[in-house]
Amino acid sequence: MKEIVSNQDTVRSGFLDPKAPPAVEIDSGETVSYVNTWTHWGNEATYGLDFASREPLRHKYPKGPYSMNGPVVVKEVQPGDILEINLTKLRPISWGWNSFPLGVGALPEDFKEPYLHYFKFNEARTHTHFVKGVSFDLRPFLGVIGVEPAGEEETSAILAGNYGGNLVLPQFVVGATLFLPVFKPGGRLWIGNINAREGEGVVDQTGIETAAERLDLKVTIRKGSIKVPVVETEDAWYTFGFSDESLDDALVNGLRNVIDWLSITTDLDESEVYSLASMVMDFRVTQYANQIQTAYATKPPKEIHVKIPKNVFDQKLTQQINQSLRGEKNE
Repeated sequence: MKEIVSNQDTVRSGFLDPKAPPAVEIDSGETVSYVNTWTHWGNEATYGLDFASREPLRHKYPKGPYSMNGPVVVKEVQPGDILEINLTKLRPISWGWNSFPLGVGALPEDFKEPYLHYFKFNEARTHTHFVKGVSFDLRPFLGVIGVEPAGEEETSAILAGNYGGNLVLPQFVVGATLFLPVFKPGGRLWIGNINAREGEGVVDQTGIETAAERLDLKVTIRKGSIKVPVVETEDAWYTFGFSDESLDDALVNGLRNVIDWLSITTDLDESEVYSLASMVMDFRVTQYANQIQTAYATKPPKEIHVKIPKNVFDQKLTQQINQSLRGEKNE
């Protein structure tokens, strides 16, 4: 196991940095443990800080709020390979927050005052109280994770694409697995934006934002054949559609990604996958970003995730899907 501690060398505020030296180098099948990750804005987000005091931080870090940790270089991985990333442990810090500044979220013009609420978590990090009469369980997940795209340009951690990035899928909890296509030798994996809980849609633009006392990822090289990220849970696969413009476009892009993936890698043809998608797959809003103003240089995409239930496929088709993700084992 290799350990990464957040510091000025291992963290970039808001972006994936192709010029950054490796935080660690690992072999396929090795686990990376992130210890005491930073909160937003270079760890300057602290418990109880009022909105007026936080607002300058948003402008101090124009590339984005997320404290991105990395990169992890995986020895021998090459463009065209896949990284299988198992989230094996995630313990948040003891607190978090939900907030919305003016001009962001699904209702950028409806509220006249910004909002900020702090949460305290129980010792087990399983539960929190909101307001009188409202409390709920936590479901910690990793919101931003990606490899570097091809080229030498910085990539905003607010964006998402076939390399991963701002996926914010609430199902990427402990026990889930993410598959990412690789575009550079070594992969160069970055993580950030820990959430204690988030609803699908993340309509005010934040869940319960927090950081991690510890987060463990097991990273394995696979020789599969996918073009976009795929998350696997016990009962389903999830893939994605993104758009800068509209949820309509994001849904269409997600649907085309599913048709492309399953028609190429299984015995199903395109018409059959299209029909199957209409009958058994769920197309859900991952995030509805409708910002009319932002402190940052980029805006998050509108995003749809597609839930593909495993139980509709027989053993042969399941094996074909698994082959597209894992290929020949290479550990």
